[in-house]
Amino acid sequence: MIQYFLLYRNNMSVWDLLLLILAYAILVLVILPFHEFAHAWVAYKCGDNTAKWHGRLTLNPFVHLTVPGTLLLVLCGFGYAKPVPVVSRNFRHYKRDMILVALAGPLSNLLLAVVAVAAFSACALFITDYVVLAWLKFVLLDVLMSVNITLAVFNLLPIPPLDGSRLWSTLLPGKWAYIMERYSRYSTIILFALLLMGVLDGPLYWLQKAVTTAIFAVFGLR
Repeated sequence: MIQYFLLYRNNMSVWDLLLLILAYAILVLVILPFHEFAHAWVAYKCGDNTAKWHGRLTLNPFVHLTVPGTLLLVLCGFGYAKPVPVVSRNFRHYKRDMILVALAGPLSNLLLAVVAVAAFSACALFITDYVVLAWLKFVLLDVLMSVNITLAVFNLLPIPPLDGSRLWSTLLPGKWAYIMERYSRYSTIILFALLLMGVLDGPLYWLQKAVTTAIFAVFGLR
């Protein structure tokens, strides 16, 4: 948020600033907690009570957020929440349940994106006021839909500590899974470096655009 404000502060009105703050508030207080709650809930349903014991079966944002991760989000535009603790030996079916838990977060984001588009489509049927529609478009499409799709696509990348690394480490042979886990700390540093340098911006944009186009097609939007 700070980075965006510094870049565009000369062209931003007070209304633009308020909308920017609202967007980040929704991200921090709604989207990230929902993502982590989804991981915790699916793990619990698969037989692992660890997340429940740690109080993570909640949508309370303050349970899921960390100070460093939130500050990174506000200052740099990307950050993280507290990872949900999972003990895989508690699962009834190890591979299947690990895959389900890994996919739970990204799929929860896609669900929120679909709900946001559906809500906007419904509102557009009976709201004719341009100002109101523009505000709804910003909140539902430019914030809720866009941010959720970005998080879903980003988290499916096979780079630790993202959800995609859990998914692929489960699907890959044991040797490759071990290598991914062994070098995970270095992968995290590399991931942040790639984000800071903007290397992932292009691939993430095209993936986000493809998912957005597909959801819009379902609801007849462009």
